[in-house]
Amino acid sequence: MGEKGKWPTTYEVLSSHGVSRRDFLRFCTVTAAALGLPASQVARVVEALETKPRLPVIWLHGLECTCCSESFIRSSHPIAADIVLNMISLDYDDTLQAAAGHQVEEIRERIMREYPGRYVLAVEGNAPTKDGGIYCTVAGKTFLEILQETAKGAMAVIAWGSCASNGCVQAAKPNPTGAKPVHELIKDKPVINVPGCPPIAEVMTGVLTYILTFDRLPELDRFGRPKMFYGQRIHDKCYRRAFFDAGQFVESWDDEGARKGWCLYKMGCRGPMTYNSCSTFKWNNGVSFPIGSGHGCIGCSEANFWDNGPFYERLTAVPLPGVEATADEIGKTVAVAAGVGVAAHFASFAVKRIAQIRKERAQAASKEE
Repeated sequence: MGEKGKWPTTYEVLSSHGVSRRDFLRFCTVTAAALGLPASQVARVVEALETKPRLPVIWLHGLECTCCSESFIRSSHPIAADIVLNMISLDYDDTLQAAAGHQVEEIRERIMREYPGRYVLAVEGNAPTKDGGIYCTVAGKTFLEILQETAKGAMAVIAWGSCASNGCVQAAKPNPTGAKPVHELIKDKPVINVPGCPPIAEVMTGVLTYILTFDRLPELDRFGRPKMFYGQRIHDKCYRRAFFDAGQFVESWDDEGARKGWCLYKMGCRGPMTYNSCSTFKWNNGVSFPIGSGHGCIGCSEANFWDNGPFYERLTAVPLPGVEATADEIGKTVAVAAGVGVAAHFASFAVKRIAQIRKERAQAASKEE
């Protein structure tokens, strides 16, 4: 960490690590596209990363599995480790830091003291609240105490992953530790929820880049999620959507539909109710995502996804489209409909004819009398 007011910019750090100007500009272009910015805004991203000091970030770990950190350091754009780890000034991280003990805790306290209102608090995991929060302690303090203490001077709090955003598995029933997500514990600071188990690396870097570029937080939805990344359902951009619309579904894991890559909705896919960018960015350098690998979405970025029923149980609130038919089948359908119409016509004719006969017989009997 440099002296106060003399923090290097992202570009300066990248240059010192051997990142070329071409790769830097490519990163800015890709990031701007990920943020949904027009091409005219690329220059603004470049300027921000060239001129502004890096964001001081304190990264805390509560009850979690560290998959969010794994996702973050494996961001795919480009030369990931250099750009991602140097885009921010990651001064305190329980998992990634080399130092340990009192020295590390002194760093956290110094950042809080020297940069009040200027650092970002990133939180991975949630906090146990039962029995005074004793189920997660760091340096003799409960994680709940550290979280509340560090959040006081933060510019904003970013809740990485579903543990921090929604509670995830620790808060699933019966929740023996009383685990709670960040937004239920921090009420006096803006909290950005970036759910997912883990969240997508490009989404995480995109949120940080947006804050650094525009000096403000991204627009959030009613669940505190950045709209730019959580504004659409996975279902909306899924490449299997055409099979859903056509009524072509996988009925079992090894049937003909599975081999043809049909829709996984009937196998429990929660893409129709899950808001995330998996079908846009994908994973592993854009190679694939769960649905692309033949497994339905389990809705890991939605609240209470562990308690929302079995993963392989079909959703019941999604109306199914009509079943696609071939031209011959359509012909049969029309023929059946026509047959039904003809039958109805003859039935109506017969009823009228019977009534006419009865009327004629009544008139004849009347004349004879």
